[in-house]
Amino acid sequence: MPDLTIQAVLLLVGAAFLAGMVDAVVGGGGLIQLPALMVAFPAAAPMQLLATNKVGSIAGTSTSSITYFRRVHPDLKTAWPLACSAFAGSALGAIAASHIPRAAFDPIVLIALLAVGCYVLAKPKVGFRENLRYHGTKHYVAAASIGLGLGFYDGALGPGTGSFLVFALAGWLGYAFLEASAKAKIANFATNLAALVIFIPQGAVMWRYSLMIAAANLAGGYVGARVAVARGAGFIRVVLIGVVAAFAIKISWDIWHA
Repeated sequence: MPDLTIQAVLLLVGAAFLAGMVDAVVGGGGLIQLPALMVAFPAAAPMQLLATNKVGSIAGTSTSSITYFRRVHPDLKTAWPLACSAFAGSALGAIAASHIPRAAFDPIVLIALLAVGCYVLAKPKVGFRENLRYHGTKHYVAAASIGLGLGFYDGALGPGTGSFLVFALAGWLGYAFLEASAKAKIANFATNLAALVIFIPQGAVMWRYSLMIAAANLAGGYVGARVAVARGAGFIRVVLIGVVAAFAIKISWDIWHA
């Protein structure tokens, strides 16, 4: 692993801090952190980049999860099956990661992002008030289904998982954005942990730089979570639309130049 210049280290740390903030608000920090890693380590294997990114991400999601838990007090009866199924799905996805071509995911992700963006724009009241669609067993089964599906996606590839979790919990289950974000952080922590359980034994993490990234991501996650809680659902909706648009533009660019 090559030694990085001061400029490259500052790029990684700055990107990790910003990624932690974005992740804490609405997810999608990987859109910032992964490209920074790719620029800093152009010769690194994809598995190394994904694993190193997960170390930073789990630091950010851990602190934002704690902040949301203390200030929002999310319903753990839903968060528990969501997180457990997300852990299982992410572990399976991480195992499958080396066998799934990146190009196969890009068109699917783009369609999903466009659907998310159009739905949020067309339904301006979604996420502002809690209006649960399901109750009892159906509610918990739906939450577990979200965790399993998006957990697998996060373990196998990852970009946009936090945003997808927030949208699924708000748009499908009917949670307000703030409550959805709190539960999404808990599930995202579980997906990051599961992926690292698979990646670390393979020696894929670049530890020399991942700990710096983790510290910056943790600080960004703390700041972002506090801002999101203070500003509420309207702020989260605006950021969600912005992040979804950024994802869509980036993936469209990647497909066009493939």
